[in-house]
Amino acid sequence: MKLPFEIFVSLRYLRSKKRYGTVSLNTFISVAGVMIGVATSIITLSVMTGFQGYFRDKILSAISHVVVMDFSGQGVKDASALQAQVAKVPHVTATTPFIINQVMLAANERVQGVVVRGIDPRTEGNVTDLKKNMKEGSLEALEVEGKLLPGIIVGEDLARKFGATTGDTITMVNPIGEESVMGMVPKMRKFQLVGIFDAGMYDYNTGFVYIALPEAQKFFNMPGRVSGIQVRVDDIYQAAQTADAVQASVGYPYYTRNWIEMNKNFFSALKLEKIGMSLILAVIIIVASFNIIGTLTMIVMEKSREIAILKSMGATERSIMNIFMISGLIIGLVGTVIGAVLGYGAVTVISRSGLISLPKDVYQVGHLPLAITGYDILFISLMALGISFLATIYPAWQAARQDPVEVLRYE
Repeated sequence: MKLPFEIFVSLRYLRSKKRYGTVSLNTFISVAGVMIGVATSIITLSVMTGFQGYFRDKILSAISHVVVMDFSGQGVKDASALQAQVAKVPHVTATTPFIINQVMLAANERVQGVVVRGIDPRTEGNVTDLKKNMKEGSLEALEVEGKLLPGIIVGEDLARKFGATTGDTITMVNPIGEESVMGMVPKMRKFQLVGIFDAGMYDYNTGFVYIALPEAQKFFNMPGRVSGIQVRVDDIYQAAQTADAVQASVGYPYYTRNWIEMNKNFFSALKLEKIGMSLILAVIIIVASFNIIGTLTMIVMEKSREIAILKSMGATERSIMNIFMISGLIIGLVGTVIGAVLGYGAVTVISRSGLISLPKDVYQVGHLPLAITGYDILFISLMALGISFLATIYPAWQAARQDPVEVLRYE
């Protein structure tokens, strides 16, 4: 099939002067600039997306999608009735009661402030992934009767910090304490370590511990009461709407919070960083597009005689502009395709191999999480092509406005 003469000429202009040359050095540099910009953009954006997805999954493995609590702060008296009412709301798949409070833990002459959760081991696994995250022991061990001490489950990093293993004794201290003839005395109780979990996040592994619900009720003087109920929904991105439906169903004196609200500052910061990074990546591609401007400008200067001949043979200014705009788009298209392939390949290799490790206590994750979506690649590719197109306008206009008489007068 015969190519339109604008495409044919533009391809010729991108080649080397040598008779059998393939691509000129300037063209190669321009393609490489776009390629590096696109590949860098994809890899960088995949880091932001990967961190966002990783933290979302790990947070949701440790907390519920929605919680229902009491405004008074005194706790929910009839948790079973509240669970039955919430379970009737559409998109709710499971519920479980819980108690939450802050305490101090002490073991092996080390002390750590933590959040303790009183849970029902039989239903906790239906709402969170705590059961799946267990590395040693099990949730059921919290309910084993006949032991001298009640059971407690701590995170892997906290156990390592305490130098504790399953079977060791851990002391729980409630700083609020109880009134006595000596005044306020901190309340203390010993627990036996019956399980260790790994939530995949350092803060959760060091900041959360779990005990059986009856033991939490005794320790915090909440007989027959719980802090609230945890709710699991069938679509995490519809958690806010489901929480509103639950609120409408249960009414006052209860209120609901969804997982997005509970981690709003964290995810807002990640989103803002992703937007800022996208702008920086756009600047990288814009800088790479200057190579296209330089290459086309040099071609215009070098091919002035050929342009004049084409115009004298009847080529319109629009055709001349099309020749150089097509040349720039070819550079942008080739660089974008190669860059997208290289960027996606690098993301795939790094994510599957876990090649880059990170200090877990700093980044909350042991390896660099990478994830890229088709929409991200499409966005970067279209942005690169759009910037490449804009970079062709001035050189193409400069070529089209040349006067063939003035150019050929001195030939």
